[in-house]
Amino acid sequence: MANPNAELIERFYRAFQDVDAEAMAACYARDIRFEDPVFGVLHGREAGDMWRMLLARAADFSLSYSDIKATGQTVTANCVATYQFSRTGRKVVNEIRSKFAIRDGEIVEQTDTFDLWRWSRQALGLKGWLLGGTSIVQSRIREEARKGLAEFRRKSAS
Repeated sequence: MANPNAELIERFYRAFQDVDAEAMAACYARDIRFEDPVFGVLHGREAGDMWRMLLARAADFSLSYSDIKATGQTVTANCVATYQFSRTGRKVVNEIRSKFAIRDGEIVEQTDTFDLWRWSRQALGLKGWLLGGTSIVQSRIREEARKGLAEFRRKSAS
């Protein structure tokens, strides 16, 4: 018999491949805690709205995933998201390692890790190459991401 927690993460990634933010958000518990190097920590509906925003902007998007491993209520997986960064039009190939905590058949915590400097080199070009490893530029990346999410949420609420 297949592991139901691994199946949940498989469903999450299939929805991601299908650019279906609603199906992704449906895998989350209401009190989801999401964290990654760009957005920092998001709670509840913010996490689903992040996917809604990112996938609404997705251009030339593809996703592959692998190595889904479940141990009790914890699941780990790898994915590679390839897309055109909307702000610069540059191609990004982001290799992400995810860790999920599952409760009652829903994702209650997701922590994504990836190399932010590598991401910035691809997304921002020369500026990212030269300065993307600095805390100043990384803070600016986070600030812009959070600002974009807040604006998206404000417009969506109207």
